[in-house]
Amino acid sequence: MIVGMAGHIDHGKTALVQALTGVDTDRLKEEKARGITIDLGFAYARFAAERVTGFVDVPGHERFVHTMLAGVGGIDYALLVVAADDGIMPQTLEHLAILDLLGVRRGVVALTKADLTDAARREAVTREIRVMLAPTGLADAPILPVSTITGEALDSLKDLLAQAEAETVARRAGGRFRLAVDRCFTLSGAGTVVTGTVLSGSVAVGDRVTVSPAGLAARVRSIHAQNRQAAHGSAGERCALNLAGEGISKEAIVRGDLVVDDLLHAPAERIDAELFVLAGEPKPIGEWFPARLHHGSTEAGVRIVPLEAPVHPGGTAKVQLVLDRPIAAAVGDRFILRDVSARRTIGGGRLLDLRAPLRKRRSPERLAFLNAASRADPAEALSAHLAAPPFLVDLDAFARDRALSEEELRAAIDAASAEIVASTPRRLALSPVQRRALSEEIERILAAFHAGNADLQGIGRERLRLLVTPRLPAPAFLAALRAEQAEGKLVLEGAFVRLPGHVVRLSEAEERFYALLVPHLEGEGRFRPPRVRDFAETLDLAEREVREVLKLAARLGRVDEIRHDHFFSRKATAEMVEIIAEVAGVAEHGAFPAGHFRDRVNNGRKVAIEILEFFDRQGVTIRRGDLRRVNPHRLDLYREPAPDAGEAKRTTRPRWGRS
Repeated sequence: MIVGMAGHIDHGKTALVQALTGVDTDRLKEEKARGITIDLGFAYARFAAERVTGFVDVPGHERFVHTMLAGVGGIDYALLVVAADDGIMPQTLEHLAILDLLGVRRGVVALTKADLTDAARREAVTREIRVMLAPTGLADAPILPVSTITGEALDSLKDLLAQAEAETVARRAGGRFRLAVDRCFTLSGAGTVVTGTVLSGSVAVGDRVTVSPAGLAARVRSIHAQNRQAAHGSAGERCALNLAGEGISKEAIVRGDLVVDDLLHAPAERIDAELFVLAGEPKPIGEWFPARLHHGSTEAGVRIVPLEAPVHPGGTAKVQLVLDRPIAAAVGDRFILRDVSARRTIGGGRLLDLRAPLRKRRSPERLAFLNAASRADPAEALSAHLAAPPFLVDLDAFARDRALSEEELRAAIDAASAEIVASTPRRLALSPVQRRALSEEIERILAAFHAGNADLQGIGRERLRLLVTPRLPAPAFLAALRAEQAEGKLVLEGAFVRLPGHVVRLSEAEERFYALLVPHLEGEGRFRPPRVRDFAETLDLAEREVREVLKLAARLGRVDEIRHDHFFSRKATAEMVEIIAEVAGVAEHGAFPAGHFRDRVNNGRKVAIEILEFFDRQGVTIRRGDLRRVNPHRLDLYREPAPDAGEAKRTTRPRWGRS
């Protein structure tokens, strides 16, 4: 358990920690000289068998509230100190407000310097404290008069802490590892050491980690957990990690950084959140309100954009936080807002979405998304996301932004009955209801398209994707179509999609005519086929008839019209796509000139350019000046058609030659 101290300056926080643990947490020379705490201090004691309790001592002066915030971000239990002679003071109220905003619900109030007051004064201050605590999460916290001079009630306080330690529920050790850095220093013979509170997960000696948001890769050489050498550290413990790696140094890591599992490194600088504004604020929080954000042990400048309406004092609303620099965070993390002059606390809340959009941030769909994100339980949040626009959940991003382990993600998927529609490059999921609706909508669109275009092979895959709701990314949509094809619900033919019962065929006369052309479209000359005029002259055929049959064959996906009146077989087109991919694969930076492709297909420069311009139009290649690159998302556009599924209902065109 980690106990966070809180209270006004000179109310005896440091003296109380020393009386409980035997450790003087004021370690700086200036602290000794001035007699006040300036920086965070740490101490440890054993009140319950086999358990070590950690203490975070914090400054009480108003100038150092930002330091206090860096220390209480990951505490389990609050020890609020109020001097019996002074009573409630300004920083008592501000520290209590901060604890409440951070969601601290367990704690005790130590009425210090009790030896300086009589019974009447103690009772009066106790009543004031009880009134002060009433509207907070610490309303039922015990109030205990103590004295570090006479030792009064110190044993009782230790007993309370021992009981609290025993009642402390282990944090999410199963989540992915996150440690909020509050100190970084160098030890002779060891190197760089960082200390902080483990917010989630666990870490072991030898693990690879990342210092975020800087993105520095490191290896854990050794660990001290709760002031003891250990093989691993877990959530709820204060740990010191000896880190090694390129760029790892005392200067490179600062208070506010997070040491995280490699998969969690994804800094955010535009975050949607739920904000509560303290009742004492003089005016509502309006558009582009400037403030200082405190999250974990970090502090950053922020502008606040209300998403619903100005946030009035004592009110709660959704806002967008626009930071002046990226920070490492997780959904559900608590934050505190203070004014830019660092003189007062404005409010606080919870982070809801680390990838907040700049546009349409106030739309009804967006607010529904944030309502779903506000669920603390991962399974409930996943279910809510699947039921709200856009109805599609990126499972890997969902787990990363909530610091979920793979086991926790799988449990949430099972509980939400999520159906995975794509596994690469990202796992995407729909609810069972939306998955059925997707299948039904695809079938409806295909049926309507066939009814109006009976002579066409099918609808283009990309066109179909843009018509379907929810709109899936192209790779996920292709995976969904392949799943539909495996169930016999549709047929994929290169870049086209059709129902199993819809097959367009040439008439018998057209098939015989087309058969005359096929030998000239295949074989060694497949990359240099005749043009329509050449076919007519060579085979003594009518040019109009050759053109019509080839255009019909193009509609059926048998050939492609690369240039006007210049048709290539679909097999040759697919082969050229593979050649382009191979040429790009060996080219410097993946960019190749037309000549490299021309040499592979053994064609003239003019025809090679025409072929590449065709692929430019289809999105297979992307031209920049005289060089081209491959678009990997379009490489499967002209590959061999999949076999038909189910029985085919033949739709025959009128015999060739009819008007």
